[in-house]
Amino acid sequence: MKSQDTPFEGGPMDGRVLPVLLGPTGHPPKTYRIPVPDAAGGPPTVLVYQRVPRSRAGGKLGLPQGWKYEFDPEGKAAGRLKWPWSKPDTTRPGDRRDDTDG
Repeated sequence: MKSQDTPFEGGPMDGRVLPVLLGPTGHPPKTYRIPVPDAAGGPPTVLVYQRVPRSRAGGKLGLPQGWKYEFDPEGKAAGRLKWPWSKPDTTRPGDRRDDTDG
């Protein structure tokens, strides 16, 4: 598999460059999670970094010239797909069209 040296900005990894495996499209993952073990033996802390363009190319397309990771202190899971059928059903039984009361 291919990897690319990718810089990290912000948080504990600020200024470091790590080799990150590239996906089938040739890009690193959108979210990079780094588990950090707890010194007291508790659950690990997870550092979350989001992929952003390193710089933009000139011209009309404005394609990125590489990627970097920026620290996400809130640890949001950005870029996740939201499927309509995965939402919980919040309708009441009498409100559904397929329900018949008589």
